[in-house]
Amino acid sequence: MRSGPHLRVITPLATIAIEPPRLTLRLKLKPRAPTTGYVDGAWWPRSRDLSAELPALLAVLAIRLGRVQRVSYNLTTWDAAPRRLPVDGHQVRLGGFHAQHPHTVDVIGPDGSRLTLLAVPPGTNSATAHQVLLKAGRRDNIDNVDDLLAPAPTAEPGPATDLPDDPATARWEADGGRVFQRL
Repeated sequence: MRSGPHLRVITPLATIAIEPPRLTLRLKLKPRAPTTGYVDGAWWPRSRDLSAELPALLAVLAIRLGRVQRVSYNLTTWDAAPRRLPVDGHQVRLGGFHAQHPHTVDVIGPDGSRLTLLAVPPGTNSATAHQVLLKAGRRDNIDNVDDLLAPAPTAEPGPATDLPDDPATARWEADGGRVFQRL
């Protein structure tokens, strides 16, 4: 038994939506706690273009600060940037200063609350950048910006060995083929 006419529904073909791939924001903040040290965390942007880099950063920082009102940066470190940047339906004021540390960005919320981020240079080796992010984001970190960005000290050279330069002989002696004499 049929209950009325059946209509054939024709749906339009799906259109292909091209969306740029979403890249992970490379950011490490100190936990919420009384302020310690020179920075509140570290950010590793992919470029020196603030117009491209800031929207994703500010969206994440809005969780902690509220709607971001202002960003200050060093003029010589970043590409030319507009004085205002539209982010999530409002304008964020950008201020470049020569006096600001070249590797910091200050992000200011509506009540004047501020986060100072260490900006790891975009071309930094990924292993080094990862270590800097982790170190700057530690709760108890009080290192200044230059110390955070300084290369990690290399390991101390181990004790000198008297193994020969010939690889085959060195391997044989390292595997126990040589007997050391006691004096």
